[in-house]
Amino acid sequence: MFQYRAVLVRLRQGDSDRDIARSRLMGRPKVAALRALAAREGWLVADTALPEDATIAAAVGQARRARSTVSTVEPFRDIVARLAERGVNGVVIHAALCRDHGYTGSYSAVRRMLGALAARRPPEATVRLQFAPGEAAQVDFGAGPMLFDPAREEVRRTWCFVMTLCFSRHQYVEFVWDQTVATWLGCHRRAFEWFAAVPARVIIDNPKCAITKACARDPLVQRAYAECAEGYGFKIDPCPPADPAKKGVVERGVGYVKGNFLPTREFRDLADLNAQARRWVLEEAGVRVHGTTREQPLALFAVEKALLRPLPAIAPDLGTWARGRVHRDCHVQFDWCFYSVPFTLIGQALWLRATDGAIAIYQDYRQVALHPRGRKRGQRFTVRDHLPPDAQAFFAHDRDWCVQQATKIGPACAQFIERLLADRIVERLRAAQSTLRLAERYGAARLEAACARALAHDSIFYRTVKTILAGGFDQQPLVGVESTTPYARAARFVRDAEDLFGVVPSSAVH
Repeated sequence: MFQYRAVLVRLRQGDSDRDIARSRLMGRPKVAALRALAAREGWLVADTALPEDATIAAAVGQARRARSTVSTVEPFRDIVARLAERGVNGVVIHAALCRDHGYTGSYSAVRRMLGALAARRPPEATVRLQFAPGEAAQVDFGAGPMLFDPAREEVRRTWCFVMTLCFSRHQYVEFVWDQTVATWLGCHRRAFEWFAAVPARVIIDNPKCAITKACARDPLVQRAYAECAEGYGFKIDPCPPADPAKKGVVERGVGYVKGNFLPTREFRDLADLNAQARRWVLEEAGVRVHGTTREQPLALFAVEKALLRPLPAIAPDLGTWARGRVHRDCHVQFDWCFYSVPFTLIGQALWLRATDGAIAIYQDYRQVALHPRGRKRGQRFTVRDHLPPDAQAFFAHDRDWCVQQATKIGPACAQFIERLLADRIVERLRAAQSTLRLAERYGAARLEAACARALAHDSIFYRTVKTILAGGFDQQPLVGVESTTPYARAARFVRDAEDLFGVVPSSAVH
């Protein structure tokens, strides 16, 4: 009605229809019609007041609409509406109507139908989330630049970890090689140390390193991340699946890093990249006037810091959890290293908690093993008590054990075992073990005597000692073993039983 009121004012002032049309308030025909209406209603009298807008509107009446025609797409309205709800664009809808439904109209008619359907939908509204000082921080990963990784000797993608305080918009930025659980936890620790405080809530997306099962109402938090939250005293607040707008603060923060920090800089390596990122946060990003708060993030952080939670006096031991199944060799594998557990757990699935220095293994929250953490692939950590009894005995009876046991029996036995193990051709450990086990059956004294007789005849074999003990020859005196031949002591084989045992075989008597 403002347009009509302005024209009426100019008509009262004596302006012509042409002058009013030249001002682009109204066309000449419409001005002429309004002049005639105003003259009939008495609105052109200079001494009278202009009528109210409602009076003008009632007198002018509603504008006439162009005569409408039925759209050629009207018979297919339901089909177009169904396809539009699925996100199909107009070109594809027009092609589908022509191909499958015999439509012969133009694409413009389909486009007009889509516009009419869109106008009837309720508008999509959004609400900006407001956060109190110290209430929350938002966390997200974003793609970083490609850099050379000396550990792998190849160029790799880096990832940008960003934690943004929702009230002040102060950021922590770190570039890492991966998005593993250990990296995720380490970035949180360094972020809290950067702020020297902890927010009450940490709003995250649903990455695998934090959420093992995404759900809007009952998300399943990764076990290691739950321990981190408990240790630092913050609550984990995952966004609903496929709804990143719930953490729009950090989404925009990641985009700000990628758009304002990365494009104009060059980096030698990952350490140089992170050093430049920290300087950029403090010297540029932290002192800019933020587009939403219209304040400098560092200035607001000075207000917010007092309301954040303090760091714990002792930093929590952040460990990553993993499931592993015990192999037949009584070991479980983690990060390409092998750790022993009691043999009774073979085939069972256990929990492993890995920290920087140790691996703890649990069965139903009961710790069953603890090992130092391996640093090289293929390392094996074995506790002998975890092995089966037979295996424990086998590994316990090594060369040193054999020498110690032989020394306890006597000097002849010790010399016999030492010479047995000194063979440079064949490994004689089993022979030494079997020789010492003869003491269990015949006693240490008889074994000592048998070893002395075997040494006297220079027959360093397990079967020699066993034959002497079985025949009782160890209880007979040594006769006929001294020889003046200089090479007699070096003889490896004895042909005559009389020379070996000091007796005449029964076959020789006959």
